[in-house]
Amino acid sequence: MDEKSSGGLALAALDAEDLEVISAHTQDAVVSATDLAYKRSGRAFVAILNRYDWDSGERERKRRRTALHFDRVLGVRSRGIERGREADVLNLLAIRYVPAGEGPAGMVELVFSGEAAIRLDVECIECRMKDLGPVWATAKQPTHDTADAAPASGA
Repeated sequence: MDEKSSGGLALAALDAEDLEVISAHTQDAVVSATDLAYKRSGRAFVAILNRYDWDSGERERKRRRTALHFDRVLGVRSRGIERGREADVLNLLAIRYVPAGEGPAGMVELVFSGEAAIRLDVECIECRMKDLGPVWATAKQPTHDTADAAPASGA
């Protein structure tokens, strides 16, 4: 983990425990469906998020532009997400890792409110999160029903 002098975060995850840290920092990030991309030739998945800055405290509610990047992605499946619809905004609830058995291969699941999800089939966990700026004030602190965070099926 690396805290930049500008207040932005740069995190990396190489195992499930590290991914939980990134999940905590990206909880309640919002993303447009048009800001999701799978680069098949590069085996990478990228999302540009508006991350709620939970570390800013209750007095200074802020959001910041953040890049979420996964390498070693073999395939991507989604449920409840229509690509290319700019008006659709997704609220990220959690990022989970499900191992495929022995070894590092498995599935990373990005769980969104409204039962939407993205599943990344991965050789191993290789994820980076980096705040890009800018930072802006927001009037509301995110809230959501904890039932939304239940494991998704059939994504």
